[in-house]
Amino acid sequence: MDGVLIIDKPSGRTSHDIVRDVKKLLGAKKVGHAGTLDPLATGVLAVCINEATKLSQFFLQDDKEYRATMLLGIRTDTLDREGEVVARCEPHLQETEIRETVGGFVGLIEQRAPKYSAVKFRGKPLYKWTRQGVDVEPPLREITVHHISVIEIEMPYVTFDVSCSKGTYIRSLCADIGDRLGCGGCLFDLRRIRSGRFSQEDAISLEDLADGKRLEAIEKNIIPLAEALPGLGTIVVDQDTADRIRRGYQPDCGILRDRSSLLPEREDLIKFVTREGRIVAVAKVFFSPEEFSLMSDGQQAVKILRVLN
Repeated sequence: MDGVLIIDKPSGRTSHDIVRDVKKLLGAKKVGHAGTLDPLATGVLAVCINEATKLSQFFLQDDKEYRATMLLGIRTDTLDREGEVVARCEPHLQETEIRETVGGFVGLIEQRAPKYSAVKFRGKPLYKWTRQGVDVEPPLREITVHHISVIEIEMPYVTFDVSCSKGTYIRSLCADIGDRLGCGGCLFDLRRIRSGRFSQEDAISLEDLADGKRLEAIEKNIIPLAEALPGLGTIVVDQDTADRIRRGYQPDCGILRDRSSLLPEREDLIKFVTREGRIVAVAKVFFSPEEFSLMSDGQQAVKILRVLN
């Protein structure tokens, strides 16, 4: 069994817990996830099964969409409601002020990851340094908030939807909004409603994989490897070329000459599939379609990043 299942992660469980449960329920050899969710959070978790684990790195680049509830007036050491309260401030704010401030976080912004996070410092996650009493200041990183809109304000709670780039911490976003409002804030509740092409409408619960429901749930919901990366350009190859790629061949311009119009821009990704629809590999393109006319047939055209059996 190879493919991707979208699990609706319940609150109180780690992403690793879900991977372990799916592996046990399905008896799979290899299971991994694409995009960690904190234990507090619920929602879309892409779980990759067997050969699909080779594709997880490509899902990590995707934009995400969340519905978050922020608690104003409370600052915690973890930036969410599960941490230790470090400051309190009664928020005396108008709704218009809150909406304008939240809207001011759209665009390219700088953000620090929480000190309790898996971001690495000197090869070790920040949360391990923090738990050992070592105060490490996370570096500023650029992230992009594509869209953010306030859904409901019921003081001191503010619920909003946000679409953002990879690497965005909603805990940090809530803390930064709270700081800009002057009262502080932390994340109270979080649900991921979309990760790349995967949405909550695609998600199933762990209970759906229980005995008696398992086969039907898998047949209905598993996403085949060839369909897991729909945004990538597709190059169809014959079985001989597919076998060569699996043995280490890096396709040259001659092989792709008559299909160069199907290629994306330089540095973008494509996938090679067989005529039967089986994915062979994911590769990065060296040249744009326009540049192909200037290249010799024997010149390497792409770099194979992942090969699938």
